[in-house]
Amino acid sequence: MTEPTAPVLADLGSISGLLPLLRSAGPVLAQGDDGPAVRARLREQLNPPPWSPVTAARGRTWQAEGVDGVELTWDVGFGAPTQAWLLRPAGVTAALPGVVALHCHGGMKYYGKEKIADGPDGPLPAVQVFREECYDGRAFANDLARRGYAVLVHDVFGWGSRRAPVRDMPSRSESVAALQLAEAERAGRTLSDSEAYDTHAGAHEDAMAKTLGVLGTSWGGVVGREDLIAVDLLNRLEGVAPGGVAVIGMSGGGARSATVTALAEPGQIRATVVASMMSSYEHLLDGHLHKHTWMINNPGLGRVADWPDVAASARPQPLFVGYGLRDALFPEAGMRAAHEQIGRLYAAAGAPDAYRGVLVDLPHSLAGEMRDEAFAWLDAVMRA
Repeated sequence: MTEPTAPVLADLGSISGLLPLLRSAGPVLAQGDDGPAVRARLREQLNPPPWSPVTAARGRTWQAEGVDGVELTWDVGFGAPTQAWLLRPAGVTAALPGVVALHCHGGMKYYGKEKIADGPDGPLPAVQVFREECYDGRAFANDLARRGYAVLVHDVFGWGSRRAPVRDMPSRSESVAALQLAEAERAGRTLSDSEAYDTHAGAHEDAMAKTLGVLGTSWGGVVGREDLIAVDLLNRLEGVAPGGVAVIGMSGGGARSATVTALAEPGQIRATVVASMMSSYEHLLDGHLHKHTWMINNPGLGRVADWPDVAASARPQPLFVGYGLRDALFPEAGMRAAHEQIGRLYAAAGAPDAYRGVLVDLPHSLAGEMRDEAFAWLDAVMRA
């Protein structure tokens, strides 16, 4: 991704003086030393809509490459039903530790769960290039199932089965999409249906953020609500060990992982993995924040706490954070500052060993050493 040629704040004219002005009135970011207070402020700021436990309908079943799978579908109260897959090691019927695997953003909204999991129709060629870039070409949810977990992978609001129809997108965002599609045509590029949809969906994300904000909620709130529903469902499914499930995600999935952990009731989530989605906000402001989804750019989030404070707000609950030092979406100084801050918070909570931060020489991904460390850490925590 191209780096900005000049600091973003300096390019915004009159806004360039806003940060020092805000600082003159006090701290820009709320304090995150009190985990329960951070979680309470987050719930208030994101304002996830009310929800109730759901019952999933079962669909097709399959077995492939050491994994038993079943299609699940449930209604979250609005829009199309959520489609999901439940994956387990083939032939194993005993109760297994549960993991909710959260798909990323990736600028790819036509697909959701398919980016990180293989379903009854096998790997999709349309997502393979993306997987090669971000996941070593692997369906990491299936890898976890083969490792001995009951893994739930679901589409979330805005992606896959929960994506917005193009016909419902407003004219202003559609005019932006039309320009981008025309540019691709002039360049001689033939877009697939999924690529064309993602062009529409990229411009639509800003429009949806406005709508959700007017309604008093947010992208993070609506997505967090659907992830809470999935966490609750997996905890109640037969064949899932009691004591809470783990959540894991990379990039936008990492933002979801941190957010749902902070929003969940005690006992629902036992362990959290956030990959390639961590930095202090201050380091993100100049030249990086604009690269990220509304799931992390929720209005007013600075009044809740810094992002590492949100991720650590459920301490001493076990937390793993993977930092790719060649990640173009985060400055290295911001990643290191976040790592130090989370470490301080866990040490102050008397649980320094409950936090594991791994800084590795990788780009934006859940791959290689980071993935291997995260999986080994999950094994140690979920089977303790």
